[in-house]
Amino acid sequence: MSNSSKIKITLPDGSVREYPKGASGLDIALSISEGLARNVLAAKVNGEVWDATRKIQEDAAVQLLTWNDLDGKSTFWHSSAHLMAEALEALYPGVKFGIGPAIENGFYYDVDFGEQEFHSDKLDEIEAKMQELARRKSEYIRSKVSKADAVKYFTDKGDEYKLDLIDGLEDGSITFYQQGDFTDLCRGPHIPNTGFIKAIKLMNVAGAYWRGDENNKQLTRIYGISFPKQKELKEYLEFLEEAKKRDHRKLGKELELFAFSEKVGMGLPLWLPKGALLRDRLEQFLKRAQRKAGYEPVVSPHIGNKELYVTSGHYEKYGKDSFQPIHTPNENEEFLLKPMNCPHHCEIYKVRPRSYKELPLRYAEFGTVYRYEQSGELHGLTRVRGFTQDDAHIFCRPDQVKDEFKKVIDLVLYIFKALSFEDYTAQISLRDPDDKSKYIGGDEAWDQAERDIQEAAAEKGLKTVTELGEAAFYGPKLDFMVRDAIGRSWQLGTIQVDYQLPERFKLEYVGADNQKHRPVMIHRAPFGSMERFVAVLIEHCGGNFPLWLSPEQIAVLPISEKYADYAEEVYAELENNDIRGFIDHRDEKIGRKIRDAEVKKIPFMLIVGEKEREEGRVSIRKHGHGDIGSLKIEEFKDLFKKEVEEQLAGKQEVSVS
Repeated sequence: MSNSSKIKITLPDGSVREYPKGASGLDIALSISEGLARNVLAAKVNGEVWDATRKIQEDAAVQLLTWNDLDGKSTFWHSSAHLMAEALEALYPGVKFGIGPAIENGFYYDVDFGEQEFHSDKLDEIEAKMQELARRKSEYIRSKVSKADAVKYFTDKGDEYKLDLIDGLEDGSITFYQQGDFTDLCRGPHIPNTGFIKAIKLMNVAGAYWRGDENNKQLTRIYGISFPKQKELKEYLEFLEEAKKRDHRKLGKELELFAFSEKVGMGLPLWLPKGALLRDRLEQFLKRAQRKAGYEPVVSPHIGNKELYVTSGHYEKYGKDSFQPIHTPNENEEFLLKPMNCPHHCEIYKVRPRSYKELPLRYAEFGTVYRYEQSGELHGLTRVRGFTQDDAHIFCRPDQVKDEFKKVIDLVLYIFKALSFEDYTAQISLRDPDDKSKYIGGDEAWDQAERDIQEAAAEKGLKTVTELGEAAFYGPKLDFMVRDAIGRSWQLGTIQVDYQLPERFKLEYVGADNQKHRPVMIHRAPFGSMERFVAVLIEHCGGNFPLWLSPEQIAVLPISEKYADYAEEVYAELENNDIRGFIDHRDEKIGRKIRDAEVKKIPFMLIVGEKEREEGRVSIRKHGHGDIGSLKIEEFKDLFKKEVEEQLAGKQEVSVS
């Protein structure tokens, strides 16, 4: 570059502006508008997040980050962690600090209080101190420090945790950040000053071993969250309350869907009758769609010879997360609980020679797999040790990959439509171009697979984001990131292109040229796993399942025992039409029966008494809507059928309140 005193800054819209050398992101924001400058938290310079006040010395592509950007939020929350550390140091002199990163929602700092007592009832006091310090509008000041000076500073403070961190850093790469009276070892970046932090809530306290090693000292981890406006904190706390109401663990217990037993084992769910019925309806729904799409059912065992997973590469990648091998009486014979279904499906493909005319072959299985997740990572149905994947593997020719991929996208979108998952983004997960050691296979196959996925997603008009380094070890993939009714994002549904397993298993087909060729595999699981999908579905609809999916679709409520026979007659007629539920024969007043059915989230309550029996009708009450009138049995069946058809076609929105 020339010795010009000017630098060229390229903004996200492609425009190029000139600024004096040494201009900062904040200077660039000020040149655009004062309003923007008031909201800039950081700047992304050539893809790296910097302090908004850091000087830019060369031509660069610059994106100004605000609260609306994920990197902006992350910078804000990391700065808030430093503010909390400053407050703790003021309230507990001599306290020592581990790490204090931003997390998905907020931040935490690991703290060693030494001999000082700390209790969670002190969080309000720490919050108040943080608010006081924030009002001082102290600047976050970055400075480069030599390794020797960094070691001296934290030796004088007696902070062995920071010294441990410094030990792994190279001289010349170390920076400190200071705000007010607090100085910390930190790469940054940070917001311009503490005054941006207007609302703070410290959420909870937990224990955390230093470096995650239980042989090290356990530190106190304090979690918090902060916002640039008090209104946003209020909305977040309301969101948390709503999330608590929708927690699938709570609703799963109340609705009697699933349970866990210590005797059975952690992370191994037990599906109760209503939950099993819910699962079965989901399975049947997908099986019907798969049959129409040309899938063939297969079944594979829950275990496999260790060599099967060595061949596939799963043993190398998942061995440490698997259950211990099963040893048989035969010496040197080992089996594993299967961590994946795909190796078994490869062996099904190999049972006989294949012709190009047979392809694509689409094998589908609701196959249960097992992974030994750490106990601290288990969480209801979303993280378990045994789970059932709605797995399928498509074996096709290379020229069929893109069309097959698009057909799977259609299937996923059909499922989302039927379940009112309307807000989703497709994440294209590619290799990390800077570290290919994590993946198996050559560049040519990877490049072709990545191209096919990108083109298929574009041709289907999907809203996409691309993430480098998120591919599976054997191939790139498309993951559907779904936003639920209260705005949380979940990964549901995945489609993966794989050139590697066919190579490892020596899969072949005879082509039109009468030569042997390798097929390509497409792995797909629209639900992902039944367990996790049900958990997300429960929280998305708050337990108000779509009518076609509800374990109990109706409750027949006789006003008194005198009408029990008519209630039985009504229920038998509906059951013959695959409308399922129960009759509430309890000796309770009708008001109590209605309230209890509402709590159980039964979609339709059918009330029967003297008038209904005489006229051959039922009085209908709909969950969440109240009375909707009196109907003949045939009229109710028509109403029921129409609602189911509209929900499955995505024409009627499923209640999520």
